[in-house]
Amino acid sequence: MTDPDCIFCKIVGGQIPSNIVLRNDQVTAFRDINPQLPTHVLVVPNQHIADTEALEPEHDPIVGAVIRAARDIAQQEGLSARGYRLVFNTGRDANNTVPHLHVHVLGGRAMTWPPG
Repeated sequence: MTDPDCIFCKIVGGQIPSNIVLRNDQVTAFRDINPQLPTHVLVVPNQHIADTEALEPEHDPIVGAVIRAARDIAQQEGLSARGYRLVFNTGRDANNTVPHLHVHVLGGRAMTWPPG
């Protein structure tokens, strides 16, 4: 299932070009166009799921695939030894600007807490 108005669905479907770093039957990962750190990759399920509030038990396999893909990207990008951050944003106050479930893979330098 896709949403014809969703920019991430359009990236997954190849209608919008993107710098793809990983693609399989369940997920697509691409570099953020406005990176906040040296490594900033978004991992999205190929199926349209609006956000974490829309998750149901039947989505468990896809959520697992998203997290495993994020780990694989961190390893591929050389982030595993020093560390990286995985971030899900949900809702307006979290600055979630695209209503399609996604995780940010962030790394490449030391970070502070709390963010922002």
